[in-house]
Amino acid sequence: MSVVLPVYNCPRYVGQAIECILNQTFADFELIVIDDGSTDETPSVLKRYTDPRIRHISQANRGLAGTLNRGIERSRGRYVARQDQDDVSFPERLAKQVAFLDAHPGCALVGTWAEIWRDDEKTHRVHAHPSDSARLKFELLLNNPFVHSSVMIRKAALDRVGGYSTDRSRQPPEDYELWSRIARSYEVANIPEILHVYREVGTSMSRVGPSPFLDHLVTICAENIALAARESPENPQVVNIAALTHAAAHRLQGEPDFDEMRHIFLAAARNVMPRQLYASIEGEARGKVDALRYRLFELRGGAPWRRVLATVLRKARRIALGD
Repeated sequence: MSVVLPVYNCPRYVGQAIECILNQTFADFELIVIDDGSTDETPSVLKRYTDPRIRHISQANRGLAGTLNRGIERSRGRYVARQDQDDVSFPERLAKQVAFLDAHPGCALVGTWAEIWRDDEKTHRVHAHPSDSARLKFELLLNNPFVHSSVMIRKAALDRVGGYSTDRSRQPPEDYELWSRIARSYEVANIPEILHVYREVGTSMSRVGPSPFLDHLVTICAENIALAARESPENPQVVNIAALTHAAAHRLQGEPDFDEMRHIFLAAARNVMPRQLYASIEGEARGKVDALRYRLFELRGGAPWRRVLATVLRKARRIALGD
């Protein structure tokens, strides 16, 4: 089993990231640490770690996706696990993921739940995404239900679908793009246990307002919906579902047709879910499209829909009480 840990200018946390892997209860692994052209004291921190399971690689800066692909190419294990330079894996993480993939040969990708820290402080928030493949494939239509640094992937699946996209028009989010391709050919899962710490740091990329990240997110979301619904990703109503989901007003194409959007999204949901499970999420799928009406209202200058709804409910309560 191989663990890929890309590093760039992170002397504060990278030692903890390395140590959490070295201290795993599952010990049969290689840890591929790739210094992606750090310009601070990070290289001197990395030199302190001489465990024979560590393979050190230094390179000129090529960015996250390219660095991850190099780590995958160099990996020798059946499974490839991710570890971020500023996150922490709990001791049983790798053992539980290896056991899961061994027991589920049709599954190519497994993540875990994660605590969320703000720098060094616990926030008491948790990434607790769905665990079963059908639900995850439904979630992937609109967003990313995996903690990137918590995942373990079959190397054979990566060889088949390809690694992370290095196309600047598609990344970031390189993780959502890759998970989407994997889920089209394989089962996916999350272990519903907190086995990881996801650290929000001050330099984290903002997802608010027009940005390359937001544009790419809308593009990948629209592709996922289109492929599942057997529509063109250029269909204006497919794009409008993605644009409204991610509050990207600048990506709207013409006037949203909510009847057509609902038809498309229900077809997408029906095609990614097993027939016997579709009925359990049909109402939710309808609700997701209907909620986009309120998002459109907000984007056009209206008050946030939750505030409007709260105001209406307060007034209704007063009327009911005779106030």
